Amino acid sequence: MKRNLLKVSFIAALAMANLGLAQEFPIDNLNPRDHRSINAFENPKDTVSTFEKMKVRVGGAFALQFQAIQHENNATPVLNAAGVNTNQLYDIGNNFNLATANLDLDVALYDGVNLHLRTFLSSRHHNETYVKGGYLQINKLDFIKKDFLKDVMKYATIKFGHDEINYGDVHFRRSDNAYVTNNPFVGNYLMDAFATMVFAEVYYRRDGFIGMAGITNGRLNQTANGGTSPSLYAKLGYDKQLNEDLRVRLTGSVYNTAHTQRLDFYDGDRAGSRYYFVMENTAATSSANFRSGQIVPDFKNKLTSFMINPFVKYKGLEFFGTYENASGRNFAETDRRTWNQYAAELLYRFGNNENLYVAGRYNGVDGKLATGEKVDVTRFNVGGGWFMTKNILTKLEYVNQKYDGYAPTNILYGGKFNGFVLEAAIAF
Repeated sequence: MKRNLLKVSFIAALAMANLGLAQEFPIDNLNPRDHRSINAFENPKDTVSTFEKMKVRVGGAFALQFQAIQHENNATPVLNAAGVNTNQLYDIGNNFNLATANLDLDVALYDGVNLHLRTFLSSRHHNETYVKGGYLQINKLDFIKKDFLKDVMKYATIKFGHDEINYGDVHFRRSDNAYVTNNPFVGNYLMDAFATMVFAEVYYRRDGFIGMAGITNGRLNQTANGGTSPSLYAKLGYDKQLNEDLRVRLTGSVYNTAHTQRLDFYDGDRAGSRYYFVMENTAATSSANFRSGQIVPDFKNKLTSFMINPFVKYKGLEFFGTYENASGRNFAETDRRTWNQYAAELLYRFGNNENLYVAGRYNGVDGKLATGEKVDVTRFNVGGGWFMTKNILTKLEYVNQKYDGYAPTNILYGGKFNGFVLEAAIAF
């Protein structure tokens, strides 16, 4: 899943576009990637079919940030073998970050059978092109026999591939490299439960109720070695447009890994943090220190996590909340440690087709490090955005993040950063 595959996919996509097979058209049961995708969660389930023949939709996303952030700490100097203080913070200033880009291919393969593939053309962690992941989604089994299990598939969906798994609702509102349309802010959450894994999921949705069960091996990088037990996860929820003005959604998710040789659950975003070089030392590089500002609990061997997400939209006013509890350990530990995450977003959308918004977010985590310290990290975001067209978005935010409880020899001791980030993005 690297550059050779991208080249083939990209050439094929261009050929199809030149033949008139790729254009702006909807594909059944896949969310759009523009302003219409705001507050979209799982792909829709609709039995009405528009399939006539195989079609390929080529899309993409581009994002660029201007960062004006300052950071500071009170850590005790720690000298390495060369006499360099590894707790000296990187000299960040006001400047542009690396532009990021995605390439998306959506394919209607058969009536009720779709394929999605996303490639990162450029990201903070990898300047080179590589495939993020993809999946096959089945909403009908007519390829077996016409109307096969029709009454079941009216409500069921089968999805499998090597891509992000459907744990919690936060991953629907996060920035995925250059695709930032669904995120009202620039940064993602402190504990970012996101990773691309080999998975299979089965959905059953009826009258607003959502049920999903999934299985994965919990691995980002796949190998054929042993020592890994299957990881199981599930989601239950309710999502309903009660009337013209009011929509409510409430979901609960659980994820469990009994044993694995490597777990990339809270550090699996290969694209990298949207805040560049914050709280990093002077030796930092964009590639090696791509998780700036994130909190990684260091659960590599075992993990059990729960997430609850309420969402309410009344006219232009929106609330989205998160409570998450995660316990696990790495290979050197015998006892589990626990981390908690809390978050609340409040938005107001207004203007023509709600193309403008103002928003605020609180995000906090607390937990125990593998070294024994009990730490607490808080982040506040305030900002807003403007959809200039349904495909073009600009947003500005102020971010303030503080660290408490870290040891004096840790670079995060007495740490904090704050400032503004301006982001411009295109998605289609």
